[in-house]
Amino acid sequence: MYDFNFHKPATLDAALETFESSDDGQFMAGGQTMIPVMKQRLAMPSDVIDLGAIDDLNGISAGNGLVSIGAMTPHAAVAASGTVQDAIPALAELAGRIGDPHVRNRGTIGGSIANSDPAADYPAAVLGLKAIVRTNRREVAADDFFTDLFETALDEGELIIAVDFPIADAAAYEKFENPASRFALVGVMVCRTGSDVRVAVTGAGPCAFRVTEMEQALAANFNPEALKGISIGADDLNSDIHASAEYRAHLVGVMAGRAVGRMA
Repeated sequence: MYDFNFHKPATLDAALETFESSDDGQFMAGGQTMIPVMKQRLAMPSDVIDLGAIDDLNGISAGNGLVSIGAMTPHAAVAASGTVQDAIPALAELAGRIGDPHVRNRGTIGGSIANSDPAADYPAAVLGLKAIVRTNRREVAADDFFTDLFETALDEGELIIAVDFPIADAAAYEKFENPASRFALVGVMVCRTGSDVRVAVTGAGPCAFRVTEMEQALAANFNPEALKGISIGADDLNSDIHASAEYRAHLVGVMAGRAVGRMA
């Protein structure tokens, strides 16, 4: 790990000011990705700005058909929240299946989606539930947020404040996980609100994506049988030591069918 200056501001304004005055500053949420990367000397920020003391970024509330989750809210808090369990139980279940207890108590929703790890769970929820990502500058629709491998629509110095999740009529998340890391080899979030159906996939490609053909089929007939015959192309999917692109393509259909089966 290279030398760096460490800051732990107590307010959002102070954090942003510290970033602007740094040569090469970087915000840190839970540090579950950033610290290992720095230890391997793959990153060398001049300043690390820990957001953990900013109370305004932590918390869960519900109202006006939304569940709002502060960016610094740990996964464990989302999983244990009665508000989330009552309004969007699939979201609480997803959070409870992330990593291990250490990761769930240190990792945060804002850090997870800002990192846009291809195997992270939250991107499927953000995209599937049609969430709005609120930053210190604007609001970003879920469909516009995840852009590529470890890349999002966030600009330099832009910070996630909270994520607003619309309350769906029904939702379910199914994933085929790596048994060691519990990362998703493939995870699928299916959400239904009225006649609108969204099918969001994580783990399979460079970043989370929707399967519009499945969405259209389920909008016409919300039943696992409606997904039969729909194949996912493997050309743009991930292939590694854990699973081939072709296997991941197959798993998308299997996980989507299981999710729909729980909702139908």
